[in-house]
Amino acid sequence: MNVPELLTEHARTLELEPLFARFDADGYAPLGKILTDDALETLRTASDDLLLGRVKPEGMFFQLDSPTGRYDDVAFDTGWVGPRLDYRKVEKLEREPRFRALIENALFARVAHARIGPDVAIYRAVLWVKAPSGGTELPWHQDGGRFWGIDRNPTLQTWVALDDAPLDAGCVHVVPGSHRAGLVTEFGGQIADDVLARENAEAHAVSLPVKAGEAFLLHNHTWHTSGLNRSGKIRRAVGICYIDAATRCTRKRHKPRTFVRVFER
Repeated sequence: MNVPELLTEHARTLELEPLFARFDADGYAPLGKILTDDALETLRTASDDLLLGRVKPEGMFFQLDSPTGRYDDVAFDTGWVGPRLDYRKVEKLEREPRFRALIENALFARVAHARIGPDVAIYRAVLWVKAPSGGTELPWHQDGGRFWGIDRNPTLQTWVALDDAPLDAGCVHVVPGSHRAGLVTEFGGQIADDVLARENAEAHAVSLPVKAGEAFLLHNHTWHTSGLNRSGKIRRAVGICYIDAATRCTRKRHKPRTFVRVFER
């Protein structure tokens, strides 16, 4: 399957040192527009192919939106239920060649090798969708902890917009610098209301609206959230968590996961 040139000239020549300085200080760092227009069209088509069942979603994980828009009402065991645009997320994008090319693009390779080392894998690669009907409101949370079931905490994620994600489309919001205190709880995940109130999270929050093709780095421990999509247009993005390839799954109830190595070709 042919994939067009993914990266803009800006992405191919981006200096990493100032980027990492911002990332270390704030827990996120904008990358600017990294995808070419042709790459955007290819990845949007790939997204629709998955959501609408035009390609067989073998081995991929699908989760529907909450019917109410509340995260607490998400059904976690629905899986694929037929062609529709109101899936909240699709995981295991590395199984789809067009998304695999995005995961292994040259910019992300430079970033991951600089921050993680020579041997890199992915914990997950996810298509995040907020349907035109509103999507699901994501509560304040951190990505890591015992909930993730691995022997070390990951720290590097990329977030790539396939559509414009302005404020009214449910863009990501973060609390700058919140990663520096580590995980709020050993378990990770959702942050309790009393902690949010104590730290005055809403007052310190920064919105990250982006245009299609733009991206940012996000530290796993940075407090982040996203709202409902009120734009009337679909909002799709790809989130990729890179990890040290030596990372091991610690879950006991099921067969331990193995993690796909990247940047080896």
